Amino acid sequence: MSDVPPRYTQAVLNRKAARKMAYKPAGVSATGRNARRFAIRLWAVRQSRALEWFYQRFANVFLLLHPMWKAVGYQRAETPVKFVEKHVKGFLFDCRMCGQCVLSSTGMSCPMNCPKQLRNGPCGGVRANGNCEVEPDMPCVWVQAWSGAQAMRGRDMILDVQKPVDQSLRETSSWLRVTAKAAAEREAAKTGAPQ
Repeated sequence: MSDVPPRYTQAVLNRKAARKMAYKPAGVSATGRNARRFAIRLWAVRQSRALEWFYQRFANVFLLLHPMWKAVGYQRAETPVKFVEKHVKGFLFDCRMCGQCVLSSTGMSCPMNCPKQLRNGPCGGVRANGNCEVEPDMPCVWVQAWSGAQAMRGRDMILDVQKPVDQSLRETSSWLRVTAKAAAEREAAKTGAPQ
């Protein structure tokens, strides 16, 4: 028998070090943070019909405010609106602020949370339990999207093919962009001009 000490892998050393720690602050664990984020995301998917109803009313109010946005200037309104949008959608949907929100088409499950950022359905690697192949502890965004979409009035919108993400719109407000587009379409319809 040799006197060479046994070799420890990094995992063994980490486990030993973890046992020695007397204090473990709450909310520091990545797994704990992810579990809370997943729980809120799953709640939003389960409430997709109510959130769809609320968003339609919210979009109508935002459109009614178009004269104000226009007077203030959409560029100037961008910063405060983006701040609110980022925090609200970040909390509910773990929003990545891609600037091209498709939550109303994807059952209130944000496709940007997919590790592969797939915007038109799941990859071929969804696990048997419905979890992601890249992050095994995370429910697949698209499995959740499908179940959320089935509860919504616009359930067939999940079948619409989404365009690739335009990276130049990242960190901008999709609320203002949707409002400006709807206002332009409304004004074009009133004047009879082609869009």
